[in-house]
Amino acid sequence: MLTEASLSIWGWGSLGIVLFLITFGPFVIFYLTFYILCFVGGGLVVTLLFGKTNSEKYLEQCEHSFLPPTSTGVPKCLEEMKREARTIKIDRRLTGANIIDEPLQQVIQFSLRDYVQYWYYTLSDDESFLLEIRQTLQNALIQFATRSKEIDWQPYFTTRIVDDFGTHLRVFRKAQQKITEKDDQVKGTAEDLVDTFFEVEVEMEKEVCRDLVCTSPKDEEGFLRDLCEVLLYLLLPPGDFQNKIMRYFVREILARGILLPLINQLSDPDYINQYVIWMIRDSNCNYEAFMNIIKLSDNIGELEAVRDKAAEELQYLRSLDTAGDDINTIKNQINSLLFVKKVCDSRIQRLQSGKEINTVKLAANFGKLCTVPLDSILVDNVALQFFMDYMQQTGGQAHLFFWMTVEGYRVTAQQQLEVLLSRQRDGKHQTNQTKGLLRAAAVGIYEQYLSEKASPRVTVDDYLVAKLADTLNHEDPTPEIFDDIQRKVYELMLRDERFYPSFRQNALYVRMLAELDMLKDPSFRGSDDGDGESFNGSPTGSINLSLDDLSNVSSDDSVQLHAYISDTGVCNDHGKTYALYAITVHRRNLNSEEMWKTYRRYSDFHDFHMRITEQFESLSSILKLPGKKTFNNMDRDFLEKRKKDLNAYLQLLLAPEMMKASPALAHYVYDFLENKAYSKGKGDFARKVPPLIPKTDSDPEHRRVSAQLDDNVDDNIPLRVMLLLMDEVFDLKERNQWLRRNIKNLLQQLIRATYGDTINRKIVDHVDWMTSPEQVADSVKRFRDAFWPNGILAEAVPCRDKSIRMRTRVAGKTKLLAIMPDELKHIIGAETTRKGILRVFEMFQHNQLNRRMVYVFLEGFLETLFPQYKFRELFNKLHSRSKQMQKYKQKLQTTQAPSLQKR
Repeated sequence: MLTEASLSIWGWGSLGIVLFLITFGPFVIFYLTFYILCFVGGGLVVTLLFGKTNSEKYLEQCEHSFLPPTSTGVPKCLEEMKREARTIKIDRRLTGANIIDEPLQQVIQFSLRDYVQYWYYTLSDDESFLLEIRQTLQNALIQFATRSKEIDWQPYFTTRIVDDFGTHLRVFRKAQQKITEKDDQVKGTAEDLVDTFFEVEVEMEKEVCRDLVCTSPKDEEGFLRDLCEVLLYLLLPPGDFQNKIMRYFVREILARGILLPLINQLSDPDYINQYVIWMIRDSNCNYEAFMNIIKLSDNIGELEAVRDKAAEELQYLRSLDTAGDDINTIKNQINSLLFVKKVCDSRIQRLQSGKEINTVKLAANFGKLCTVPLDSILVDNVALQFFMDYMQQTGGQAHLFFWMTVEGYRVTAQQQLEVLLSRQRDGKHQTNQTKGLLRAAAVGIYEQYLSEKASPRVTVDDYLVAKLADTLNHEDPTPEIFDDIQRKVYELMLRDERFYPSFRQNALYVRMLAELDMLKDPSFRGSDDGDGESFNGSPTGSINLSLDDLSNVSSDDSVQLHAYISDTGVCNDHGKTYALYAITVHRRNLNSEEMWKTYRRYSDFHDFHMRITEQFESLSSILKLPGKKTFNNMDRDFLEKRKKDLNAYLQLLLAPEMMKASPALAHYVYDFLENKAYSKGKGDFARKVPPLIPKTDSDPEHRRVSAQLDDNVDDNIPLRVMLLLMDEVFDLKERNQWLRRNIKNLLQQLIRATYGDTINRKIVDHVDWMTSPEQVADSVKRFRDAFWPNGILAEAVPCRDKSIRMRTRVAGKTKLLAIMPDELKHIIGAETTRKGILRVFEMFQHNQLNRRMVYVFLEGFLETLFPQYKFRELFNKLHSRSKQMQKYKQKLQTTQAPSLQKR
């Protein structure tokens, strides 16, 4: 029974399932399961929500029952957050001048829009944060403007900037010299120049080097962030500065959004070149200046860019179909372009082959050079300085100075006598006073150059000297009183083989021709291999190369000179006792060898040392002559010690490195060691022209330019500025003091003739105008328009093609040379002018060096703006991680260690 019952149950159940599936379909099982799960899940959700609500009510009751009450600030803060955002009123006044505030507000608005808003609105719609940043920026600008109004900017613009620029140029010039001294045959790369530049900067600045900031983008950004944070600390209220989020936002906007793009633009060489061309856009390009640039260029990139452009223009001109008069014009243009292309090809070949000028061949060509008469040399400032240098080398400076002094006396006497005659016609009598002054001047000339006491004395016939002395004693002086003797001196300088004839065979004569622009330019023949150049008698090679190599002509490497003090003794001459040193001299050359002895006193050494250190200022820090001794200076032990010291002095003086560094020094050394009586040449002649800049114990070349600023030069601001800039740009400290005195006098006359005695007042007025609201507003507008033209953030300027940048360099140099006035060339010489201008231009072609100059100007600006704070110490700390600075400190420690051990 049980079995039948179970079978019937399974049967009916199976039948029910089959009928159910047939009726509702096979998917009814899934629907049924889904309905059941939804029912269960809904029940669980309702249960959780009900439990959560009851739990919150219970927790709230517990909080009020067992915990202390919350502070009133939290509910208040929550209420403020729930309220609608209030409008924050921004005071748009910044500097007190509406013409400045309007563009400044636009700059702030554009900065926030392009550097903050574009990402901030993706996070929040609340504008209160943006308004707070704007208010913080405005507070900083207000403090900055207030501080600027309290500062006297005249010293910064008239002295500090000139000092910084002059020092930067001096460091660059010394870096170039170091690169040249390392290896004369291998041209240093731009990287070598930059490294050497910062080495020289450490030597000059002593406490700071900016190499990391200028060469490492990461360190530069870190420096700007630190600097901006310091400025915000000084300019912001304490509450705003303590807000780190706000401070970091403002710092990043200033450092990376404003300062860094501005510094990148100002330090870009291509931007500077374009700006130079724009500044002198009104001047026309000079064909002669352009060809000089091509012939003097040592940059293959520049030459290739010009050559390719010339080839492009040639292809265009040859494709033209013209007739009539246009044919001749086009032919002339084609010939000019062919010549330019050939000059570029030849110059490129020479640079790539590394050919150097043969100095022997150069010296052999001296006789073919242009002849400049002596009378033309004596009346030309540029030519006269070279002849003066030569006469000092040969010991004939007394004759030249006498001739020049007599010329000055004649002009002065004529003017005084003309004034005297006019006064006599007007009934005024000052005859005796004027004649007394003329007589005193004439007697002074006689005593200085012609009397028995004169040292050195002008050698002329005794009867002429006696006749002059008799005239001075018995007659009134006239402008022509020295004419006979002056004529004899002129003939002596003209005929004597020691003077003018030998000068024409000297390297100084070729340099003089270069300064006078009288060296012939090369004319190119049909050869394209660079070897078919004919110079029509001028030295082989380009002008600048030949002049650079001239310094080696006067100190031939084949001649070797050795000298030492072999003995010492004590002499007695007419009751006067002095020590005498016997110097043994060996001179060897390729074909012969000579040896002789010459005798010199300590006073001869002293006079010789004074002469060469005045002529070559850089030697004063290298050569140290043993000091004088007043008592017991004839003691044997003392003489032996002095002999040893003088020997060391001689060996240092005759070192090949010393001779190579100062080629003209060889003439002085030969004259001092020659087997003849030494003629003391220091006397009054070496002191005839006092230096414009007093000497100090340290090498002036290793000091900042401001250390040499003479504040007593007529209290004339522009004269000081011009003298400093001309000294550094044209390297006038290497020239004789007579030329520098003439330059100073000419500049004084120019300034007084142009502006009179009101020049300082005009300078002050100009500085006031530069810092006036109108000019400041104009500068802000230019900044705004440069970075946000038409209110839109300027896109990154694409880097121009290399060939275009190279042609821009050539155009910039050509423009600068073309605007140089002929008067400047007549004062300091054409070659010196060219070298100085091209040196300044080359200095701006290095991005890292331009950055250094921008940071120096920025540091000077901040030191002037905040004089009460120790910004100099701050900058030293910020730059303390400099690798060059660390090397310099290690070098100092190494050099100081032996002296400390001795102590």
